[in-house]
Amino acid sequence: MVKLEGKAIVITGAGRGIGAAYARAAAALGARVVVNDRDAAAAEEVAAGIRATGAAAVSHPCDVAQWEPARALVERCVQEFGAIDGLVNNAGVFRMERIHEMTEAACRMTLEVNVLGTMFPSAHAIGHMQRAGRGAIVNVTSGAQMGLVAMGAYGASKGAVASLTYAWAADLPAGTIRVNAVSPSGATQMGEHNVGYYRDRGQTIAPNPNTPEDNAPLVCYLLSDAAAGVHGQVVRIHGRKLALVSHPAVLEPVQEHPSAWTSDAIEEAFARVFCAHLQPVGLRHVRQSPA
Repeated sequence: MVKLEGKAIVITGAGRGIGAAYARAAAALGARVVVNDRDAAAAEEVAAGIRATGAAAVSHPCDVAQWEPARALVERCVQEFGAIDGLVNNAGVFRMERIHEMTEAACRMTLEVNVLGTMFPSAHAIGHMQRAGRGAIVNVTSGAQMGLVAMGAYGASKGAVASLTYAWAADLPAGTIRVNAVSPSGATQMGEHNVGYYRDRGQTIAPNPNTPEDNAPLVCYLLSDAAAGVHGQVVRIHGRKLALVSHPAVLEPVQEHPSAWTSDAIEEAFARVFCAHLQPVGLRHVRQSPA
């Protein structure tokens, strides 16, 4: 049974949307929550709403893409609740632009908030978790990491978050501190940028099938002791579908040259073998072969 009773959890970007849904759901399961957002009023509104239910919550506004503010956020959780048992790296920005539409400012903001805003709180939280011998980090990635139209910078940032999840899981021994990621789906203010991008170009897309609240049970599960054996995974929720996302891997068949690969030998290998195994671009489903 999923319980978060007594756990102290920081949730970044929780002033609205999916992050706010995570905070409310975690508190409803007994967690003590630090609500973070750059918007101080939004963060406090969510925290106050949680306190009104009788649960424990404080707000701590800051920019988690900055090293010292991220440290202060983690320390606030330890000061208020005596520990940090869980961290949800939800803070992020979303912008749609094709490669010829990109601007320096938008690219930098996307990468700094989505990648550094995941790395910095985690770097500060991990020491406390290691000393306690327990903890759970839940990162937030996206299906855009697989390559979607007009989501190059955003997809790159979320691909980086997936890579961080795999690397941190390798850094940390299984059974103590767990690191996983979710790929959520929800109709939010951020998602309206997606709709607007296509609308401005005379196109329409299907409405998002999920509410922000639909994603919260997955995050709560990964934060809980019920997920003790789950480590280094990316879990996707979309509509009523729940699935694991495959990790990057070296595809077989692998070709080996008896001496050194020349351009001509590589051309021959592609013509003979690899062109029959080229990978499609974009979000897709694959069937896992039995081990």
